[in-house]
Amino acid sequence: MKAVRVHAYGEDARIDEVPEPEITGPWDVLVQVGAAGVCRTDLHVLEGQWDAIQRPELPYILGHENAGWVLETGSAVTNVQPGDTVILHPLVTCGLCAPCRAGQDSHCEASAFPGLNTDGGMAELLKTSARAVVKLDPSVAPSDVAALADAGLTAYHAVRKAVPLLPPGSEAVVIGAGGLGHIGVQSLKALTGAHITVVDTSDSALALAKELGADATVNPNDLHPAARAVGEPPADAVVLAVLDITCGGAHVVFDFVGEHGTEITGPAMLRNRGSYYAIGYGGTLALPTIDLISREISVVGNLVGTYQDLAELMTLNSQGEITLHTTTYDLQDAVQALHDLDAGKLTGRAILVPEQKG
Repeated sequence: MKAVRVHAYGEDARIDEVPEPEITGPWDVLVQVGAAGVCRTDLHVLEGQWDAIQRPELPYILGHENAGWVLETGSAVTNVQPGDTVILHPLVTCGLCAPCRAGQDSHCEASAFPGLNTDGGMAELLKTSARAVVKLDPSVAPSDVAALADAGLTAYHAVRKAVPLLPPGSEAVVIGAGGLGHIGVQSLKALTGAHITVVDTSDSALALAKELGADATVNPNDLHPAARAVGEPPADAVVLAVLDITCGGAHVVFDFVGEHGTEITGPAMLRNRGSYYAIGYGGTLALPTIDLISREISVVGNLVGTYQDLAELMTLNSQGEITLHTTTYDLQDAVQALHDLDAGKLTGRAILVPEQKG
């Protein structure tokens, strides 16, 4: 089968012909991939950022946002059968460790992470487990939902955690309205009564955010240093613009970028007792401890989400509350899709679609 594989860090992925995966265990599920999302994490994988954490054996197949149809199952699988349409939780989990028993399966102590430390779904077939598959209505097209498996799940998980902090009338700020952020905006709209301000350097991303329910938008490129308030100490104009819109700062900032300076401006947009939710990554967060103490602000990390989060997200998707905005590429054009993502040419999410056989 065709597959998109990492051969060396710092280089483009390659399209290879590789053996098809096979059922080897009773809980295995073999999925015909209908679509695989292209994520900024894939760029970070190719840069080598995940090597020290996941230690994958190269070469291996990219792709951790996957949906498709069940092709074959192991002998113990009862929750799905061949022909079922499914979306896949990004982790293959054990179900037996303490985090799994507590419903925190995204922190499974014995998990595999297809696309990060084992073969993923940028291919024609993917082997996963019964614990990872969420059965969907057969009318659902995998290309319409695949990226919800990680981008959607991660954004929803962060917003779901923040719901108690965002009652009606509160202020939420979303940094980055791309593949994750546009889902974050919809999640905020569906789950909270917060006033939503979105910050992005792309006018098309901001237009999409407004269409999806954002109440205010800020493009840092439109702000000139002269926009800084007279008498204020040197500060990023975008911070002052957001503080003005939010009447003193956000109760929660959701940073879907986490690099290129947003990890500096994001915490500065908080009001006292506010929370900075880090979702995107790549930068380094540095906060004076006196600021944490004197202002009682919080920093919260967010990693994908649980199986239950994904099930809830797919319910909202079926109700039309949360949808994906995508650009579709053939699987063989994966390298171009990755380049387009890296160059900031995409609005929403890139989706790879393999040629369907049979």
